[in-house]
Amino acid sequence: MNSAAPAPVAFVYTPDFQRYVLRAGHPFDPVRVEATRTLAAAIGLPGLVDITPSPASWDELRRAHSEGYLRALQAASQGKPVRRLQEDFGLGTADTPAFAGMFEASAITAGGTLSGAREILSGRFGRAINLAGGLHHAHRDRASGFCAVNDLSVAIREFTLAGWRVAYLDVDAHHGDGVQWLHYDDPDVLTISLHETGRHLFPGTGFTYELGRGRGIGTTLNAPLEPYTGDASFLECLRRVLWPALEWFRPDVLLLQAGADGHALDPLADLGLSVQGFRAVFDLVVQAADEYCGGRVLATGGGGYATFSVVPRVWTQLLAALSGSSELVEVPAAWLETWGAKAGFPLPASFSDDLAPVVREREITELNERTVTRLLHDWRVVTGQRGS
Repeated sequence: MNSAAPAPVAFVYTPDFQRYVLRAGHPFDPVRVEATRTLAAAIGLPGLVDITPSPASWDELRRAHSEGYLRALQAASQGKPVRRLQEDFGLGTADTPAFAGMFEASAITAGGTLSGAREILSGRFGRAINLAGGLHHAHRDRASGFCAVNDLSVAIREFTLAGWRVAYLDVDAHHGDGVQWLHYDDPDVLTISLHETGRHLFPGTGFTYELGRGRGIGTTLNAPLEPYTGDASFLECLRRVLWPALEWFRPDVLLLQAGADGHALDPLADLGLSVQGFRAVFDLVVQAADEYCGGRVLATGGGGYATFSVVPRVWTQLLAALSGSSELVEVPAAWLETWGAKAGFPLPASFSDDLAPVVREREITELNERTVTRLLHDWRVVTGQRGS
């Protein structure tokens, strides 16, 4: 997509995002946000307007979490002993260790996504992004998968309280389980997740038969994809699912969780996307938002554990797609020198990857096509669209 006048994007940022450090050496490293921010600046990416967020309040966090859980999180954050912290609340585990200031770091992360929602609701911006957000595994009563507070659900509630219908799209390699279960029976929230199948990957959920409940029946769609799924198959599955779902649901805004761990080089998942494949995904999302919800998009980060070599390139392409800028080509030499020194190894100089061919590509593509066909059939049945 090219644009002579890139659309302004509310870029929600504060140095306080760097406080969400689960422990030294943990794969979920907030330095990814700073690396992306400086890469966008080095390119001179136009259209980004800095927005400084405030922490989400206790009442705002309660939109997604129980009082008991928030009190446990607050106590753990202060170093106080909490009985059965791990069993009851998922805090203090190897995946999601408790750390000093965890409550405050989580509140500012959630406040970032909430600020983006408010910028869109006010009409000041049509698009906004919080790269520190996207903590999609946090549940109402427990932390999970590196995530203590579900900033996405907090922002979704901001929209629905204003009477807006929200389409949530999750392209992280891991199923967006926390968001799904928090809104599983909500008729005003559509959740769509494309992810590596839970037969092989945490959290072990996100199957085609998970379609919503009660008044929310049909508002959940999952496409569990085969390991090593590459660009072409991922994009085709996204097209097949996203367009009919948005046509049926008619949202006011699209909320995108843009985890970068679907990249072929990510160490914690087994999908096979390239940086240019991610850019095609983001362009498709922008196209869908333009067609179905007036171009309104709130985006967040999410997973992505090739911290220096992959995530900044993927998320800078996301920023470019949101602003309507052309696809990026070269990574600036000065940025490569600075961040290569921090990484301790040379970083890719291009926004395109030359990946090895996908083994069993035809078989993987056919399996994914069957999965999506089954999903769409069952979804049309429960929504009364049989035969359409």
